[in-house]
Amino acid sequence: MGRGLIQITGRANHRACGAALGFDPEAAPAMLEGDALAARSACWFWASRNLNALADAGDFEALTRKINGGTNGLADRKERWARAKQFIRG
Repeated sequence: MGRGLIQITGRANHRACGAALGFDPEAAPAMLEGDALAARSACWFWASRNLNALADAGDFEALTRKINGGTNGLADRKERWARAKQFIRG
């Protein structure tokens, strides 16, 4: 089950996230569902995989592959990103 804003999945990812953020995800997995750790886990995932490089390059498909392991839902994500950029840029 994925947890956190970026949906951390898999035992190894949960353990690595817990080690980085200072909690035991196996003892208290629901902690990633709380606002603070949900956000921090997404930041950890992003930073631990150097995703800024892909984002800065505008490589949306590669970024999606790194986060999701594939391109499932890519068209919907691109559409949502296009709408979000309208608000980000003002």
